[in-house]
Amino acid sequence: MKLFEIIVIGIGLAMDAFAVSVCKGLAMKKLDCKKAIIIAVYFGIFQTLMPVLGYFLGSTFSSFVQQVDHWIAFILLVLIGGNMIKDSTDDEEEKRNDRVDVKTMVLLAIATSIDALAVGVTFAFFEVNLLLSILIIGIITFTLSVLGVVIGNKFGDKFQNRAELAGGIILIVIGLKILLEHLGVMAF
Repeated sequence: MKLFEIIVIGIGLAMDAFAVSVCKGLAMKKLDCKKAIIIAVYFGIFQTLMPVLGYFLGSTFSSFVQQVDHWIAFILLVLIGGNMIKDSTDDEEEKRNDRVDVKTMVLLAIATSIDALAVGVTFAFFEVNLLLSILIIGIITFTLSVLGVVIGNKFGDKFQNRAELAGGIILIVIGLKILLEHLGVMAF
């Protein structure tokens, strides 16, 4: 995978964390920079670690699935992206709070990084510089999470659904690109 693709995947993966960060910012009466950093650190760390876990799971089973790795990547990315798009259309009001205690943040960080685990599995099937990839994903997630808290605090939740929609579309496009390249339909 090329650097540009990793950056785009990082942005797509960070959209869930961004959306939750917007909610956290919305719940704050006044912008709290310390809480914004705590939120971003949790999301950044989990988005960095989950692809590593996925990569090692994928590597363990790669000899069994090498013939269909592009289909696995395509299906996982489309399912993740589709779920993000579906979630972007939900009008459910989530319970909003600005708590950043360990239990709350670990649960949120796991929930927003499950898709990064699946992407890590796909990394195992391609020539990916894992260290560079996870650093890019972690930095993008950290940055967008801080930005999400600030935007949520300043502008409300106008952007939450759009962010999830954009993230879902990005992941589906990347999955389609991977499939088409391996089928020989297109080469980038």
